[in-house]
Amino acid sequence: MLESTVKINHVRKTFKSDNESIKVLEDFNLAVKYGEFLTIIGPSGCGKSTLLKLIAGLDLDFEGEIMIADKSVHGPSKDRGFIFQEHRLFPWLNVEKNIAGNLSLKDPDIRSKVDHLISLVKLKGFEKAYPRQLSGGMSQRVAIARALLRNPKVLLLDEPFGALDAFTRNHLQEALLEIWEENRTTMILVTHDIDEAIFLSSKVVVMDAKPGRIKGIVPIDLPYPRTRISKAFQEYRTVILKYLDHQDNEIEDWSI
Repeated sequence: MLESTVKINHVRKTFKSDNESIKVLEDFNLAVKYGEFLTIIGPSGCGKSTLLKLIAGLDLDFEGEIMIADKSVHGPSKDRGFIFQEHRLFPWLNVEKNIAGNLSLKDPDIRSKVDHLISLVKLKGFEKAYPRQLSGGMSQRVAIARALLRNPKVLLLDEPFGALDAFTRNHLQEALLEIWEENRTTMILVTHDIDEAIFLSSKVVVMDAKPGRIKGIVPIDLPYPRTRISKAFQEYRTVILKYLDHQDNEIEDWSI
């Protein structure tokens, strides 16, 4: 078993326009362990979503190196699943066909995997439903199942619950944890929600902006399932808020 699934070494990313160059990421270094649930949080414009796209291989215009299971990223691959804020389902396909994608449900192995994933994301009975018949939360469950079908080494989640109401968001957070605990797929989540980061993650990376870099890393040493109103949970919330609010580059160690 590999010690790290994702290695990000000295990554720099610059957006160039006619009149100026904007540093989005500067000397970014991070290792994500096999089976880890890591969340990246930070202010708007700090490069969180850009970083996910680099890991996914959707943008190759950067300096440095990104490795997945000791292989350099040179483009998109089935070893990386990506969940966007919008579910991006095909409206002309039903649930099971959206999950299968270009793979045939007539293949017994594919059929079995799709059935298992439908059960895993708790959509039994909705196999033949179309996206227009699903709620936003149900649609995101389909998107997660579709991303898991090809057994990715890493699942990248770019604020997947950001557009959902609070009740649905909390419900899907719990569902995502169940999926992670069963599959132990390495997950990297981007969010603006501190409580979501603490509730889900084994580690939270706090980013600074302009240019984007790591301001602090907070391991979350709490057993699952977690209670948002517990004293320990609130202490972690305070730690992360201090990182986000602190303006100096040199910051003290606020690890609990």
